[in-house]
Amino acid sequence: MKRFLFLIVLAFVQLGFSQNKEKPITEVSQINQETEVLVDVRTPEEYEAGHLDDALNINWFDEDFAEQFKKIDKKKTIYLYCRSGRRSGKATHMLDSLGYKNVINLTGGYSAWKEK
Repeated sequence: MKRFLFLIVLAFVQLGFSQNKEKPITEVSQINQETEVLVDVRTPEEYEAGHLDDALNINWFDEDFAEQFKKIDKKKTIYLYCRSGRRSGKATHMLDSLGYKNVINLTGGYSAWKEK
């Protein structure tokens, strides 16, 4: 019984610390540029083919991907998106490990936005 309770407590602690911050891209309407940043992590070619208004393009595949975020204030909320949500999910975890506390992965990606 003690072991079972320990496992349950451990699971809740783990969920609390590994909270994945996500929001469906279809719920994004307008970004407050004073407190929020919208970042498209797709390649420049994908970005040029179409992107959300006011989105910065920081390519996930660039060697200096993390370095490029140094110009973004860590206090701002950063919304990340890609084509489907996979790259932006990985980028969310990377930025979180670098000390960015308000990073949100926009699930569904640009593909879902276009279908909206």
